[in-house]
Amino acid sequence: MAPSLNRRRLFRPRDESAGQNRVTFIELFFDLIFVFAITQLSHTLVEHLSVRGLAEAAVLLVAVWWVWMYTAWATNWLDPETGAVRLMLFVLMLLGLVLSTSIPGAFGDRALGFAVAYVVMQVGRTAFLAWRYRAVEPSSALNITRITIWFLASAPLWLLGAVLGGDAQLALWAAAILLETVGPSVRYYTPILGASPTSSWSVSGGHIAERSGLFVILALGESVLVTGTAFSRGDISAPAVGGVLAAFVGTILFWLLYFSNGAERGSRFIRSSELTGPIARLTYVYLHIPIVAGVVLSAVGDELVLAHPEDQLSRGGLAVVIGAPALYLIGNLLFKRSVGRPWLISHLVGVAALMAVYAATVTVLPPLGGLAVLWISTSVVALVVVADEVSARRDGSSRPNGEPEANTATT
Repeated sequence: MAPSLNRRRLFRPRDESAGQNRVTFIELFFDLIFVFAITQLSHTLVEHLSVRGLAEAAVLLVAVWWVWMYTAWATNWLDPETGAVRLMLFVLMLLGLVLSTSIPGAFGDRALGFAVAYVVMQVGRTAFLAWRYRAVEPSSALNITRITIWFLASAPLWLLGAVLGGDAQLALWAAAILLETVGPSVRYYTPILGASPTSSWSVSGGHIAERSGLFVILALGESVLVTGTAFSRGDISAPAVGGVLAAFVGTILFWLLYFSNGAERGSRFIRSSELTGPIARLTYVYLHIPIVAGVVLSAVGDELVLAHPEDQLSRGGLAVVIGAPALYLIGNLLFKRSVGRPWLISHLVGVAALMAVYAATVTVLPPLGGLAVLWISTSVVALVVVADEVSARRDGSSRPNGEPEANTATT
């Protein structure tokens, strides 16, 4: 009886109103590793800006996201204030440091370090969670066991890819990411054990929503670091100041687009739902990937422009500077739709406008400097933010305690 009670103390209470599911300081401490990981990703992409570089960065970004998100789910169930869970997080931080420092050479001489750290983090954390659940909730333990099996299935792809290197590494790591991405959508179906019932995925919705919002802030922090570093090291010239201002305004607009009329609405939506697991899977696992990717790409675009604000961008640089806000708008559109808002025409028009800007820049417009392109894309996002605010006020989703109408017209 005593061991069972001791293990039960490792888990958070499920009562949302009890105030026991807040984000803890140890979780914020754990997130510091991922501040470093995001910085490594953006700087690596700046140095390897090509189709191949984008593909490699996409694989690494999703891998980093999976590690962080699965850990967020684990601490949604486990109580981070207990000694055993804190120790788990400290170990994961150490492994995360290895993972993050390996990112610049992940497709080179540090491939094996990245792969081993990733596999040990994913398999070790889920196995620990399944072991702790075994004496408390056997059905949940079975669910986590299925997840562990899926990570064990992808592990050889990570390790073999790291050993082989080259094109084989990219193909095998992409296959591993695809396998892990499919897992939640098929409810981790495993021969003999079957698929996990969605009832076993119950989470504290407010906690998951808050953790996801904090990760978006971490990613936005990279844009602030890029802007501040450029301003402190560069010349105080009109183009340099204009570039810093454009990058800073763009970061603020990204924050407004997500947090002003999205984050709190999403938190209310998932907290009021009976099936929190499926909503968390779609809204906060899958649909946040383009949001985070858009922020990371935006930091890359800012760095490219701030380095040489008056120079014309390469085709790749142009695609990043314009594509980053387009990807971010798409992610926010899908996120807001998944939590009850209608399809937002403002976001769709913004994406179309950015695509038109790119097409015009590479075809009919005279050569534009990076600073001009950055200001144009920032202006498009600004118009979307204004339109979104008008739409939110019209449908009532910006009220602190209000719920939007599902069929309200949008701007």
